[in-house]
Amino acid sequence: MKTIDHWIDGKSVEGASGTYGPVTDPASGVQTTRVALASAAEVDRAVAAAKAAYETWGSTSLAARTAILFRFRALLDAHRDEIARLITAEHGKVHSDALGEVARGLEIVELACGITTQLKGELSTEVSNRVDVAAIRQSLGVVAGITPFNFPAMVPMWMFPLAIACGNTFVLKPSEKDPSPAIRLAELAAEAGLPNGVLNVVNGDKVAVDRLLEHPDVAAVSFVGSTPIARYIHHTASVHGKRVQALGGAKNHMLVLPDADLDAAADAAVSAAYGSAGERCMAISAVVAVGAIGDELVEKIRERAEKIKIGPGDDPDSEMGPLITKAHRDKVAGYVTGAAAQGADVVLDGTGFTVEGYEDGHWLGISLLDKVSTDADAYRDEIFGPVLCVLRAETYEDGVALINASPFGNGTAVFTRDGGVARRFQLEVEAGMVGVNVPIPVPVGYHSFGGWKDSLFGDHHIYGNDGVHFYTRGKVVTTRWPNPEDRGVDLGFPKNH
Repeated sequence: MKTIDHWIDGKSVEGASGTYGPVTDPASGVQTTRVALASAAEVDRAVAAAKAAYETWGSTSLAARTAILFRFRALLDAHRDEIARLITAEHGKVHSDALGEVARGLEIVELACGITTQLKGELSTEVSNRVDVAAIRQSLGVVAGITPFNFPAMVPMWMFPLAIACGNTFVLKPSEKDPSPAIRLAELAAEAGLPNGVLNVVNGDKVAVDRLLEHPDVAAVSFVGSTPIARYIHHTASVHGKRVQALGGAKNHMLVLPDADLDAAADAAVSAAYGSAGERCMAISAVVAVGAIGDELVEKIRERAEKIKIGPGDDPDSEMGPLITKAHRDKVAGYVTGAAAQGADVVLDGTGFTVEGYEDGHWLGISLLDKVSTDADAYRDEIFGPVLCVLRAETYEDGVALINASPFGNGTAVFTRDGGVARRFQLEVEAGMVGVNVPIPVPVGYHSFGGWKDSLFGDHHIYGNDGVHFYTRGKVVTTRWPNPEDRGVDLGFPKNH
């Protein structure tokens, strides 16, 4: 059976731990390959390669760095279909969705190509007699990224291109469930001319993660994943003196007001809830219907949801694929089977769904739960699957209070024709990303992505200006070049006037 190995110091490196994890095709349920899981010693080897590379990469000119990134961007564009096929084979999402993932990752590569303007410093002259003050930003050293299974190409590209553009070197620990896209990205970066050791990929599980979190030569850690793991990553890395950005889970709400275009709202709810089989942190998983529109909105959602074609990701007719693993599929299905006992109306139950010829695949059909209580498990937990909950609220104020009571604060949206109410919502709602008649408000690359409350641990959002600031640190330099005739000692406090 084929083995997916590590990428260290510019080349493929066989796993030495003797421990491997299965990589399956979610559509068939068949193990297609295995991935080497790194030991702590193998993580140390990758960090050592990154540390050695930093000695020269950290002082490499911006022109040289960006030239490599431009070539990397061109290679990604040329190979985007190949990368998308790797995503589909190991994650299961349909090919069009995988292509969209690559495109969104490319946005951050393009941002990194323009790093010269992002790293411009500030200069104040004559702050005192012949005294100038300059503020500059410098790289950190070796930084690490720990990325999730649901976007095996995009999320790594949210991290390492910007990090290396800023002059850092990088160690990436992708999800062991679908590691091939990350390895391919590293190969293309090497083909673009990235020096050995600047980008390293170690596959692994908790052993590899913990070693990165405690390693004394790792200066910062970026993470995207569930809230419990994000909290653990933030705490552990912080205890070891590292800078951390840890993006956690979500329960994204969509508030639908009585004046909204219900057809547009239903279209948006179906797309945002069931795209990528609901396995994305920006999926809408809770629709809050305000006033008397609830029954009509649920019926419109049901009509659209029933028409979604579910099948293997490599089938051009498929609109939604399987879930990543059988265990995850069974966990998600449990929320549907237990919903009625907790008071919900089960409008659509996808737990019995299967695909002919792929009966062992990790399938879960479209599921729609109405009149869900805020105490129900299906509402309180991040489900991460094709399950949409509909809740009811009497007024706008009730709806906003319901949303703000959630411990998550990743993304949210409002659907309305009233600009005044929309303006109130974007100011009053407690979430890091807000959409107005936009169900999935993922920012473009030059704005930053991140939530509030239990959806983010750390002070920096990812990519955009926050990403640049996270991967650099500020330094202020005060300079005085005295005239030759200046003499004397002044023991007083430095004067600025």
